[in-house]
Amino acid sequence: MKSGVLRPGKVPIGLLEKTVLRMTGASSKLEAVPPGAGLDFASVRVGREFLLVSADPITGVEHRIGDYAVQVTANDIATSGNRQQFAETVILLPEKSRPADLEEIAHQIHSAAERLGVTILGGHTEVTPGLRRPIVSVTGFSLVDAYVSSGGVRPGDTLMMTKTAGIEGTAVLASEGGLEGRLNPRELKRAGGFLSRISVVEEGVKAFGTGGVRAMHDCTEGGVLGAAFEMSVASGVGFELVERAVPVAAETRRICEALSLDPLRLIASGAMLMAVKPGEERKVAKALRSIAETTVIGSLGGTARVCARDGGKKEKLTEAPEDELWRVLRAAGRR
Repeated sequence: MKSGVLRPGKVPIGLLEKTVLRMTGASSKLEAVPPGAGLDFASVRVGREFLLVSADPITGVEHRIGDYAVQVTANDIATSGNRQQFAETVILLPEKSRPADLEEIAHQIHSAAERLGVTILGGHTEVTPGLRRPIVSVTGFSLVDAYVSSGGVRPGDTLMMTKTAGIEGTAVLASEGGLEGRLNPRELKRAGGFLSRISVVEEGVKAFGTGGVRAMHDCTEGGVLGAAFEMSVASGVGFELVERAVPVAAETRRICEALSLDPLRLIASGAMLMAVKPGEERKVAKALRSIAETTVIGSLGGTARVCARDGGKKEKLTEAPEDELWRVLRAAGRR
């Protein structure tokens, strides 16, 4: 793409494949999974183990940004069925930031890493001209014996998810969406509490341990629908996702109705998408029962990427959906 303006959020997959994913530097003698769209982490064989690496920036929020950054990267590693072990952090602060601002972000990173059992190895911190808000990026690492990835889907697998749609978006919009007056204080407090639900580490590890999961992908930007699209791109297998089957919390539905948003396209960190082997659905759901609710939301197969909407319409996706959160922030003049 030589002309035109890119929209906020992830770069379109087609452009990514023509540029970034084709320019990967020197080839390695180590056995490595090549980079690809829709993959949550890289993998390099080191002896008898695999080094998993994932990186994520947090750019759209300020409230508890350090917590988000550590958790989101841990979630990416968790889609492998393993826990993150190490991390490096980059903290970019806007001009006129105070030492107290840095201290707060560092404390959030430390607390989240401690809670998740992640050791911070180092990183970089600076004040960056031109920024309007802080950016925190975390790179996570783990040495593991085995793993699954979002590219492991096979035709005939069942599409399942944990928890509900739009979890992270609900928490962000409750604190930064300008919803005072549209939702009452009690509703906003409950919605803001969704931040405590954004980890998929426990369900990722537990689901992998059942042996019934072929692929997992966390529902970040683009929500549940975006995650299904990315898993499809990574694996080359299509899907049909059924809108009425996707669980949506009451608080999420209230916020989406107030702002005219599609909950299936709202950033949903905290929900895990899983490709489950046929006949293994009950075993996976039973294993996760004490951790998170689990729902069958569709099927995997063919090449088409389809969302069966409530009114009977079948929406065909040809590109990853734009996240509804960016639309709200753009309308508010913050992106």
